[in-house]
Amino acid sequence: MNVIPEYNALRLIDVQEFATILSVSTRTVWRMLSHGKLIAPVRIGGSVRWRLVDVERWITAGCPAPD
Repeated sequence: MNVIPEYNALRLIDVQEFATILSVSTRTVWRMLSHGKLIAPVRIGGSVRWRLVDVERWITAGCPAPD
């Protein structure tokens, strides 16, 4: 029995990978975040990461601004 969830369901990405997915610069990602145009990141210590599964859902939904 396989009890390990699918890898992408657990995977966290950093700003560089998020920028690559969006085809923008890392500065643009930070700017979009500060203007409330991105989904909320996960903060682990001093690191900022996004759940890949949440990013994929957000893109599939048309990149809506969070509520």
